[in-house]
Amino acid sequence: MDTTMLLLIEPHGRRLVARPCRLRDRMLTRLLASRLDGRLAAGDPPEGGPRLATRAHFLVAPDQRVRLARQWAHVLDVAGGRARRSRLGAPLCGDRITGSGRAVRTLIEALVASQPVSVVGVARARLLLTDGTGPLYNHRCSGDLIGTLGDITDQLTPSLALVGAP
Repeated sequence: MDTTMLLLIEPHGRRLVARPCRLRDRMLTRLLASRLDGRLAAGDPPEGGPRLATRAHFLVAPDQRVRLARQWAHVLDVAGGRARRSRLGAPLCGDRITGSGRAVRTLIEALVASQPVSVVGVARARLLLTDGTGPLYNHRCSGDLIGTLGDITDQLTPSLALVGAP
């Protein structure tokens, strides 16, 4: 039985209340994962609702951060020709990714660190990895991949996560 407790803002007040994570919360969170990740990446507070809190709890869990780090490492390996991409994966902007290799490795290190991290950074790392219109997959995207990766890594910094920095 899952005994995960969620901290939520009381609907008619500014107090935090604790309540168990319900099966319904977990199911809806899976269905709405990308949308919830977008809200968390934009800085919506996890305690703002049960689905946001459930998704945030999932994203910052150590096993999920390790899984995300492995996905980033795979992208780096595929871009560098050290691994084959899956048949279902979109083509990567290999030169852009290999040129950002140091920033990707720094992101990976931050994701697998044992310290607490900001859910904003984890959500942004996941969204960047899954956004087919972003700089990993779209050659026409003019986004600064190294700068974006650096910003995300900064948001994962444990000292910032402890003070709730956006």
